[in-house]
Amino acid sequence: MIGSRRLRQLACIATRNLPPLRPLHSAGIIGAPFSKGQVRARGVESGPDHIRAAGLVERLLQQGCAVKDYGNLEFEQVSVDEPVGRLKSVRAVGSANQRLSVAMQKVKEGGHTAVMLGGDHSLAIGSIHGHAAALGHLSVVWVDAHADINTPLTSYTGNIHGQPLSYLLHELQSKIPVLPNFSWMKPCLSAGDLVYIGLRDVDPAEHYILRTLGVKMFSMSKVDQLGVAKVMEETCDHLSAKGKKPIHLSFDIDAIDPSITPATGTPVTGGLTYREGLCITEHLSQTGLLSAVDLVEVNPLRGQTQNDIHSTVSTAVDLLLACFGRQREGNHLQDYCLPEP
Repeated sequence: MIGSRRLRQLACIATRNLPPLRPLHSAGIIGAPFSKGQVRARGVESGPDHIRAAGLVERLLQQGCAVKDYGNLEFEQVSVDEPVGRLKSVRAVGSANQRLSVAMQKVKEGGHTAVMLGGDHSLAIGSIHGHAAALGHLSVVWVDAHADINTPLTSYTGNIHGQPLSYLLHELQSKIPVLPNFSWMKPCLSAGDLVYIGLRDVDPAEHYILRTLGVKMFSMSKVDQLGVAKVMEETCDHLSAKGKKPIHLSFDIDAIDPSITPATGTPVTGGLTYREGLCITEHLSQTGLLSAVDLVEVNPLRGQTQNDIHSTVSTAVDLLLACFGRQREGNHLQDYCLPEP
């Protein structure tokens, strides 16, 4: 029987004879420290720095990814931003998303898989717009406890982080009024190219919109019924039937159950487990079509304890690592090249 020390020696000898590893992925990271899409839960603007501080870049490099970190965007301070009807912070949200759209185009033109670290979910407007501006038609997988498809007229709160998809969808263009700092924004997504996973807190008007548009969606009750592996199989079948378009994953951390990710602004019980979240991101990575990822709504100020913050941030990092090919069972033979005891 070969001892553990000899196994480590053999593993190291084997890897010395392999050609140098080439990165399987290239991640282009943009931090978007922005919170004006919602007004109740300040602190979400610190999400990008917390995710980086948890070792995202270093761990991506360790698993064989090339990484270009573009740093955090700086957003214009809008001194006068009176409500427009029910809508709050319209000028700030429009300006920030225009800047993000331009930045996303730059990342995609650089050949990277884009990673947008939010910030609140209103940022998906600029993230998806910039992605589409660079590559054309997209598929979008929206993983969230909420549908975020209210229109300016149906929103109860006026917070734009609950509305981004209504701005992005061609089918809802007539429902979006002319708004300050939004003249740049043109719809870029079709309802048939959108899939929801994890819904469990949907407003009545959003139910009506989703039914009317025939959007493919997997509520948490559907995830429970089918199992997440079947959900991902059906998701990919649905999207591939429309043609193999680049996939944009927009992942709100509140999709995960708040027992795991409590440090977020609008937690809803009964969410995805940690393992289900990883299954979603691993499956999309394996399609070879994943082209951009949003990871939003990490809010350290909403954690009651340091453990709450750590659990939320570390889960966000693990979800992103899975988007870039991390396998839970281990990645490479070189992992076994341990120092001699």
